[in-house]
Parts: sequence; C-alpha cells; structure tokens
Amino acid sequence: MQGVVDVLVVGAGPAGMALAAACAERGLRTTLVDPTPERPWRATYAAWRHELPTHLPTGVLAATVSQARAVARTDHALPEYVVLDNTALRAHLQHPDVVMRPGKAVGVVHSGSGSTVLLADGERLAAALVVDATGARRALTGGPPQRPTAEQSAFGLLVPEDLVRDLLAPGEALFMDWRPAPDRSGGWPTFLYAVPVGGGQVLVEETSLAHRPGLPAAVLRRRLCSRLDALGVPRHALGPRERVLFPLDLPVPRPRRVVPFGSAAALVHPATGYSVATSLTLAPRVAQAIADTLPHGPAAAVTAAWRALWPPTASVVHMLRRRGLEALLTLPEAEVPEFFEAFFALPEHLRRAYLSGREDLRGTVTAMAAVFREVSWRLRGRLALASTGLQRIRPPFR
Repeated sequence: MQGVVDVLVVGAGPAGMALAAACAERGLRTTLVDPTPERPWRATYAAWRHELPTHLPTGVLAATVSQARAVARTDHALPEYVVLDNTALRAHLQHPDVVMRPGKAVGVVHSGSGSTVLLADGERLAAALVVDATGARRALTGGPPQRPTAEQSAFGLLVPEDLVRDLLAPGEALFMDWRPAPDRSGGWPTFLYAVPVGGGQVLVEETSLAHRPGLPAAVLRRRLCSRLDALGVPRHALGPRERVLFPLDLPVPRPRRVVPFGSAAALVHPATGYSVATSLTLAPRVAQAIADTLPHGPAAAVTAAWRALWPPTASVVHMLRRRGLEALLTLPEAEVPEFFEAFFALPEHLRRAYLSGREDLRGTVTAMAAVFREVSWRLRGRLALASTGLQRIRPPFR
C-alpha cells in the first residue's frame, strides 16, 4: 500500500481532472486513478459561453459561435455558444502536483481515519477522502440504477463546413432543429444538431433528446444520412463518426463516505444532457469545501463536499427538471415541436434560468409555468398528467 494522500479521485474525465486540479491548487495531496489516464476524450463538449467559469482561458475553446439558433416551428436566436477543444482543456487541467496512477477501482473500504480504494491488480490506495468521478458507471457509489434510464443518444459525422453552407452560415450553430429528417422511420422525434468544431469542420449530429431506452444508432444514422443526402453532401466527404449514449435521469446518490462528482453526482442536466460546464464551475467550490474542513477529519470534509454539490435549492431545481423530462417522454411525436416552440419563445432570462440556473428555483418555476400557459389545452393536459406521475409509461423502443 502506498502512503496516505488527502484526496483520491477515481476517473480521469473532465470532471475528475477538474476536481483533482482544484484540490491540488489548494495544497491537498491528490492522486488521480483511471484505467487509462492518458486516454483522449472522444466526446464533443459544448456549453453556453455564460456557463463557463471566468478563469477558463480562451485557448480551451475550439470554436465560438456568436449566434446559435433553434428551430421548432419557427426560428429562434440563442446566446453565444462554444465548443471545447478537448486536447487544450485536458492540458489546462493537468496540474503538476496531481499524481496520475493507472488502475481500475473495484471497491472501497472505510475506517475512522479515511478510506482505502481496492484496485483490480490487488493494489490498495489509502486516502482521507475518495471521489467517484467514473460517470454513469458509478464504480464506488452504488453503480448504475437497476431500472431503465432515460437516455440521450446521437449519431454524428464530421463534414467540411463549405459543404453545409445551406445549413449553417459562418459563425452559426444549430442547437436544435426539429424539422423532420427525410427518413422518418423509427417512430420517435429527433432533431439535428450542427456546430463548427474548428479546422474547417462541422459536426452534424442526429439527436434523440430523451428516450427510455436510447434510440438505436442505426435509426439515427439513417436519418442523419437522409438529411445530408438532401443537402447534396457526398458520402466520400464524410469524416469520423461520433456516437453518443448516456443516461439523463441518474438519481442523486445518497450521502455516503465517497463523494461523487460529475455525471456520477447526477450533475447531468435532465433537459439537455450537459454537465461539463457545471463540473468545471463546481470543482473549485467543492475543492475549497474539502480543504477547509479536512483538518477536522474525513467525515467533516465529506459532509462539506456534499453540501457544496447539492445545496437545497439545487436539489429542488433538479427535481423539477426531472419532472420536465418525464413530461417530455409522454408527448406524442407531433406535439414535441409545439412544446419547444413555447420554450424557445420565452424571454432570454427565463430560458437561461431553466437551462443554466442550477440554483435558480424562482426562475425555473417561472419558466415552466410560462411554457404551460403558452401551449395548447391538449398539451397542457398531457403535461399536467405527467406531473402527477400517473401518465402511461411509454413502451421501450421497437
């Protein structure tokens, strides 16, 4: 067994690296464990510009979009949007005082003085406090839920930007385009997401916002290719593919001796699937809570970290967003564009409250009430029924 460190973070994704770096910056002896800690991040991460912490350097941005758009039944302008450069972000989060340790965590045992993480190779790593940043796998905080989860799924391709000028103007992004694809097989509404990612490339992605379970990649691929065919994009011009599948409705873990972070802590927004900007913003707050209380013992530090992650207002907002997700899952295909037309027609401050205001309870409630007032009576009835939990459960995808 190696020497005891202050903080042991398990998982080297953006969330785990951000928290490990923030802990090291505060003088905490920090180790980061991952089966392949140098593995590149393959997913495309994006955020509203206002969501990112102000201390993040502009060099970690692969592309900045001055004008994002959403299309439901009509066009709607959205605020500044950014795509992150994974290589630059990873380099920014690599703190020289964080010890990187290859290994797969398979268990953890606790004592009054700290915790010991068990690795698959038999090694044991001791720490005053352990953080689970292993995403939906939740290696040390109970594992994934047994019930089926609502999943966001997507299939994307890189396309030279000059071949999609009819879709995107320079400096523009499509956050959501609910106009149906020419190929509509599959029976569940999907939207087109298209963003510049730098280097003259655009990521075009057919996305299922939420379904239980996620839509098969083959369905998404057919729809996306039908859109590109309609635009006249030749198949030989298509670049690497991206597949997305992750749960939106992981429950908040019960407070235990291991602190979850990132997706493992249910920081994924149930309505959008975004979590990286939230993790980057919360990492310094959680690290400071640990640094301030660890001198009083591991139990005090764990409690402080949990409180920094989930203050009461954030818990209530998360619950309301989860109810919004369940309501969306009950809507017939034809009524989904009406719902988003009402949402994107909201004033900017209400859209921002729902999409980004993790602790903005008043703004979240006001936004939800405003959408309810604007939709048709039929859709109001469906949303009201969904909020009671009595709605018919949609069968799995067939």
